[in-house]
Amino acid sequence: MRLSVNIFTSLDGVVQGPGGPEEDTRGGFTEGGWFVPFTTDPVFGEVVDGWFAEVDAFLLGRTTYDMFWASWGQVTDPDDALAARIDAGPRYVVSSTLRDPEWAGTTVIDPADDADLAARVQELKDGPDGELQVHGSARLASTLHDLGLVDVWRLVVAPVVVGSGARLFDDGAAPSGFAVTRSRIGESGLVFLDLEPRPLRHGTADVVDGSQSVRVED
Repeated sequence: MRLSVNIFTSLDGVVQGPGGPEEDTRGGFTEGGWFVPFTTDPVFGEVVDGWFAEVDAFLLGRTTYDMFWASWGQVTDPDDALAARIDAGPRYVVSSTLRDPEWAGTTVIDPADDADLAARVQELKDGPDGELQVHGSARLASTLHDLGLVDVWRLVVAPVVVGSGARLFDDGAAPSGFAVTRSRIGESGLVFLDLEPRPLRHGTADVVDGSQSVRVED
């Protein structure tokens, strides 16, 4: 099972509170809802529907799980296929505080440390073929990146600078290159990227015999 991270980000890397003013106010964040104006983009709907068409299980941080439960978990419309798919699970929640989740189909992972988390997630990845999807859950996603467990990143980049808030990668993140395996631009200016991790490459630029010369290390 491959692990994908599916996340919305601004040009300056902010991933906090994209869906509403009260969604995530930690740290005094006041710019919540910065992504909402772009959700009417028809390409956005098409792309996100495609994400959920591939999901076999969800891996979420506690904050994102609570948001999913408060919204998707309360939808009773039988014609809402997306809500039905999310409600079906299974969902795995990484949390040291969640004990008895109300949402059926939810399993709590309470790792002792990052090594334990890596082992628990690898157990999920060693299961049947399919896709284990992380949505939002920026801190969890960053940790999974550092542990080398992410197979696919799916980013939706909004053409805005939010200016403050939690970012996807903080200083000290594990260096990595990426191969862009798919890209698309929406009608609103959203940029959709599918990325697969690759080794970070380095190079040098110099002037040799009066001409620019670039050397890239393998």
